[in-house]
Amino acid sequence: KVFLVHGVTSSGKTEIYMQVINDCISTGKTAIMLVPEISLTPQTIHRFIGRFGADQIAVLHSKLSPGERYDEWVRIKKGLVKIVIGARSAVFAPLSNIGVIVLDEEHETTYKSDMTPKYDTAEVAIHRAGKHNAVVLLGSATPSLVTFYKAEIGKYRKITLKERFNKTPLPSILTIDMRDELKNGNKSIFSIALYHEMKKNLEENRQVILFLNRRGYSSFISCRSCGYVMKCRECGISYTYHKSRNEAVCHYCGVHEKVPDKCPVCNSRYLKHFGTGTEKVEEVTRQIFPEYTVDRLDLDTVTKKGSIDRILNSFRKGKTNILIGTQLVAKGLDFSNVGLVGIVSADISLNIPDFRAAERTFQLITQAAGRAGRGSYPGKVLIQSYTPEHYSITAAANHDYEAFYQTECAVRRQVGYPPFSNIFQVIISSENEMEAYEKAVEVTAEFIHNTNPGEAKYILGPQAAPMNKIKGYYRYQILIKCLPGKRKQYSKVLNEIKLKINTDRKAKYLISIDINPFSFL
Repeated sequence: KVFLVHGVTSSGKTEIYMQVINDCISTGKTAIMLVPEISLTPQTIHRFIGRFGADQIAVLHSKLSPGERYDEWVRIKKGLVKIVIGARSAVFAPLSNIGVIVLDEEHETTYKSDMTPKYDTAEVAIHRAGKHNAVVLLGSATPSLVTFYKAEIGKYRKITLKERFNKTPLPSILTIDMRDELKNGNKSIFSIALYHEMKKNLEENRQVILFLNRRGYSSFISCRSCGYVMKCRECGISYTYHKSRNEAVCHYCGVHEKVPDKCPVCNSRYLKHFGTGTEKVEEVTRQIFPEYTVDRLDLDTVTKKGSIDRILNSFRKGKTNILIGTQLVAKGLDFSNVGLVGIVSADISLNIPDFRAAERTFQLITQAAGRAGRGSYPGKVLIQSYTPEHYSITAAANHDYEAFYQTECAVRRQVGYPPFSNIFQVIISSENEMEAYEKAVEVTAEFIHNTNPGEAKYILGPQAAPMNKIKGYYRYQILIKCLPGKRKQYSKVLNEIKLKINTDRKAKYLISIDINPFSFL
């Protein structure tokens, strides 16, 4: 069976996993414990070693060297360990006689591989569990809509934990309307309320987490005279400005270049950066609170091996007073002295071109808020937003998953998005834009011919992908809504089309197919 463990943050889900795993080991079975991020692996390993001992555990994740990964793989294959802990690829660990597979924070997008081979970790886990007659536990404070829907219709069994394990109340959440701040003349990235709460918590010797899901110093570089925006020469996507390097960086293909002194179009010197990223939040925080220690956790600060552990250990030991970060700080981390979580801008994830934008916003706010008040102090959360009335933000502020679920389900049902369908994404890419478009039209026609002319109404496109050009390749996208019962047929037809293209040696284009992708960019 598959169980959804739906428990509020700090309700003791990890303890449930460990007790289930203990029961499996005592009956001679083995277990796989999956976490969504490598940053969570050391914390989980530490807890499991304390309970089960290091000799019982193997670790698998992408930051291991090939030699380290090989050694762990051999230990698992020889049956020398009972528990495998790791990120999504650990679901393929060569264990025998599996008793349970756990996916902690099951809602996280990192469980879906968007690189070939594309796979959904939960689907693989459920398939493997079926072969071993094992149990699957999907745990989260904010389950994905699809998972919760399956629990509601009885496909999964639901276990609900409504209180924190130590009976500490959930943190109080206050929403700040940033439009009012602007009207009152405050142009800072911090509202007056957030500044005062930070000051109060720091003076009382409690730690602060600031969450912003955008790295870099600012989100784009533009000329105030002519409106020119610096864009990546390979992708056509606007560069993100990184002040520490004085570079414009593309977060999609990695291209970076120095920022010119003058606008290359009109020669104006008014080439400025706009928007806010974690690097800018760090700079402003250091200016406002110079007497406190500030650190930052995002993909730019964790490039070296061991840097995640260093940053988190420093915060855990109280050496760091303020931790600023992207979604890396919002996922499952357990710090007892965090009195305040400030969500600098709740609107970033709300405005991405994806039907899951509201769901991602609700999850990120709830998860980030869950880092506050995990010790004996109740904790407080401040959400800054220009759209505080949006249902995903109000539901998160009220700790009300059910209200969010009902509203979002009504929207999804009306437009036929998951969980009421599967979405097939087909991307045709070529160095020649017209070639990519023409092939996408051809693929669409072939798909309709091999399914049913009536299916055409469920096809969106072909049209230019939101990120039309990446690494020199133009991309055209076809989205197909697959109603229940048609998934196998659609998969078969699209795989046959893909096979034909891949075996054509004269082809000047590439085809990529994904089912229920977590990003449509």
